[in-house]
Amino acid sequence: MLLRHTPKEITERKALTINPAKTCQPIGAMYAALGIHGCLPHSHGSQGCCAYHRSALTRHYKEPVSASTSSFTEGASVFGGQANMLQAINNIFSVYNPDVIAIHTTCLSETIGDDLPQIKKKAETEGKIPKGKYVISASTPSYSGSHVTGFSNMVTAMADMAEPSGKKNGKINVIPGWVEPADMEEIKRLTNMVGVKTILFPDTSGVLNGPLSGEYKMFPDGGTTVAELKSTADSIGTLALGEWCSADAARLLDKKHKVPCSVLDMPFGLKATDRFIDALRTVAGVTVPDEVSMERGQLVDMISDMHQYFYKKKVALAGDPDQLIAMTEFLVSIDMCPVHIVTGTPGKKFEKRIKEITKDMGCKVNVKAKGDLFLLHQWIKNEPVDLLMCNTYGKYIARDEDIPLVRWGFPILDRQGHQYFPTVGYKGGLRLLEKILGVLLDRKDRDSPEETFELVL
Repeated sequence: MLLRHTPKEITERKALTINPAKTCQPIGAMYAALGIHGCLPHSHGSQGCCAYHRSALTRHYKEPVSASTSSFTEGASVFGGQANMLQAINNIFSVYNPDVIAIHTTCLSETIGDDLPQIKKKAETEGKIPKGKYVISASTPSYSGSHVTGFSNMVTAMADMAEPSGKKNGKINVIPGWVEPADMEEIKRLTNMVGVKTILFPDTSGVLNGPLSGEYKMFPDGGTTVAELKSTADSIGTLALGEWCSADAARLLDKKHKVPCSVLDMPFGLKATDRFIDALRTVAGVTVPDEVSMERGQLVDMISDMHQYFYKKKVALAGDPDQLIAMTEFLVSIDMCPVHIVTGTPGKKFEKRIKEITKDMGCKVNVKAKGDLFLLHQWIKNEPVDLLMCNTYGKYIARDEDIPLVRWGFPILDRQGHQYFPTVGYKGGLRLLEKILGVLLDRKDRDSPEETFELVL
């Protein structure tokens, strides 16, 4: 099979990554920028880089992703990309008329040393940015960090657009982190049910999961508006969902505009969603309505009904740190055993947090930040698991080792629908349980001899 040459013997690798469990910063920055209403992401680098970033998002979300590029050639590579950038800003506003241009760098422009704030200031001086239009920028070199880092850097640039009016708006800023558009819709639904007014940013719902109406729109109706981004400075608090994706932007608002912030885990599963709902209740000073309590009760009921099938099943996980932390806690809470956990994003805090969550499981846990899928495959060869939760690239490991696979995370290239069905919140927890139980029982049916091949399990 495809990866059957992977050896069981694990050797230390410091300078070599095999099958990375991440992709590059600009993809994350581009996804975040699409969460601003009327925004055109701009790749400050070569056409090839921009084409790759667009195609990666398009293949996952099954929606056309628009973005522009500075189109570096040999001249820009030697003398810098300022002239290209100034011309691009002028062309973009003249031809496409976006509300915002969100510029992110690439390896090439970062290596040259292009100063985006200086170029933006020059564009303003030369009158290339029309009145009422905006240009924001984020440094996103692909040779450091990951797509998660790029997402965080662009969201921080959004937070930097905040302008206090001197009067509180009574709203709570919610920074959802890198989740699906449907997850952002679910977060808004939950906050509305609790009765809390929020500003969610970025917000890709309605942008990358919009309807097919037969009418082309360069800029879909969804996304956080510029007015809302400015108003984040007047909010009564900020809830950042995820340390890696969302915390930097929340802390910037706290530092610059004294908007107090709390950093929570992404609301995957029961406990993390409980903490999110409780934080909303506390900050806004409201009570949790019965409708939310009923949804929570449904999730608890489903956990109790399915518990016998989850108990002590071993799981291997690969993905982004914020998502993995919340998912690991969820799996532990239903008595599954996440034993191999890998993220491609750097950060020793990740390993420490996973070890805290899994410390009472009673079994050894392998965890690696800045790891790769080759290492995950080796761990699985040495200690087989009952389930693999990973993006599409995990299908090769699942096939080689004959393991049930739940596709989860980014990117998912070989299945559709993930952008329409949430996995956050209590309703999302129901969907995760259904997906996990489905593949486990499919395996049970496939492997059962005739005498135990039951109609009802």
